[in-house]
Amino acid sequence: MIAEPTFAFLRKLAANNTREWFTENRALYDAARENFVEFCDGVLQEVKVFEPGFYDTQIKDCIFRINRDVRFSKDKSPYKTYLSAAFGQGGRNSGKVDYYFHLQNEESFIGGGLWQPGAGQLAKFRQEIDYAPETLKDIIHSDDFQKHFPLIYGEKLKRAPKGYAEDHPDIELLRYKEMFFWKKFSNEEVKAPGFKAELLQHMKILKPYLDYLNELLYGE
Repeated sequence: MIAEPTFAFLRKLAANNTREWFTENRALYDAARENFVEFCDGVLQEVKVFEPGFYDTQIKDCIFRINRDVRFSKDKSPYKTYLSAAFGQGGRNSGKVDYYFHLQNEESFIGGGLWQPGAGQLAKFRQEIDYAPETLKDIIHSDDFQKHFPLIYGEKLKRAPKGYAEDHPDIELLRYKEMFFWKKFSNEEVKAPGFKAELLQHMKILKPYLDYLNELLYGE
């Protein structure tokens, strides 16, 4: 389970985001990272039960680095103030839609979906909504999905996308440029003994939507 010292480290890092502080407190980071990796490895082993294609995925390939890429950012803070992992076939660089777990002080969440798609991918997604809207709607409007992921997140056009009428029956879905879902958790929820089971439950609920996207965009 995720321990309180892991959150304590993230709070301290947010308040002292410098290379000097990080170097002086490297032992705190190492302990927090070890706790996070151990927890995520336990999650991964159980994910492999309902995602058999992940059978040879290793946890080291799922964990993101804490260092930020500041080359093109106005924010030159050297470190992320969170720990994160992507559970996909082969790890975080699967190239497909995967399960994303984000651990941050009072901002932890599990999520997944269509995020920053290329123009061709977005066109294919909208075309599928136009041709067969019920396939997507049956997934995201199901009772279980709505109970755990009631809100759609992502940038949305104000008007109909090019090639679609303003009065299209599914215009609200077609206006999305991204479509992803997440479930947030408090620190106390994350630290609870049953959190891994709860996280896995949410991943299983997300799975039909991720499967839909991967089949549509990648043919798998």
